[in-house]
Amino acid sequence: MRVEHVDFWYGDKHALKDVSLDIYRNEVTALIGPSGCGKTTLLRCLNRSNDIIPNVRMEGRILLDGEDIYRPEIDPPLLRRRFGWIAQKPNPFPWSIRTNVIYGAKIKGLVTNRREGDELMEKCLHAVGMWDEVKDRLRSPGTDLSGGQQQRLCIARAIATEPEVLLMDEPCSALDPGATALIENLVDELCKDYTIVIVTHNMQQAARISQRAAFFHLGTLVEVGDTKDIFVRPKTIRCSDFVSGRYG
Repeated sequence: MRVEHVDFWYGDKHALKDVSLDIYRNEVTALIGPSGCGKTTLLRCLNRSNDIIPNVRMEGRILLDGEDIYRPEIDPPLLRRRFGWIAQKPNPFPWSIRTNVIYGAKIKGLVTNRREGDELMEKCLHAVGMWDEVKDRLRSPGTDLSGGQQQRLCIARAIATEPEVLLMDEPCSALDPGATALIENLVDELCKDYTIVIVTHNMQQAARISQRAAFFHLGTLVEVGDTKDIFVRPKTIRCSDFVSGRYG
């Protein structure tokens, strides 16, 4: 993906200011910066989920595989099918584990019978490391799982729809350290098959799991580059102060 000179407004509030960056295939790009700096706004611009918010405006271009996703003829609901979204707080449906995984894929017509649904469910649960944990209780509600399991279930649900890009908005903020470690290991595995963009306030997490990082401040992209360079050799004092914990 490529973000080119993007400005974004909520009413009169200028939330993103001339943001440009490249997002590379099969890499994890971490969006970092203090609260309110525009990270989640940009994440939502990438799949046009900001479109549903009243009184917003965007200028600039966002390209997916070279195609401007904000062209008038683009159908936003169809576009969003190319993305998987993992929210800050796990949000499984109050249905069975099996239904949680295959629901989106069934709506998209990716599964047409029970056998295909079962095969997809098992494949996705294996992918997120949950099959052995839940294979004997697939009819149990997804809401009965632990917080970490619920978040992995939501990731299984996202990848079941065969997205190209996974967008993660602080996916570990509500999890304990053990569950966080499982999600981080999972992200490391998933980037072999998906392009991942993750918003995180955890600098150690960003350093561990991402290949590229983009540092935002007050809606401006201050610095972007290889994660190691951002954390070890930042080019700006503001970025250096943030990643070293002097403010945030």
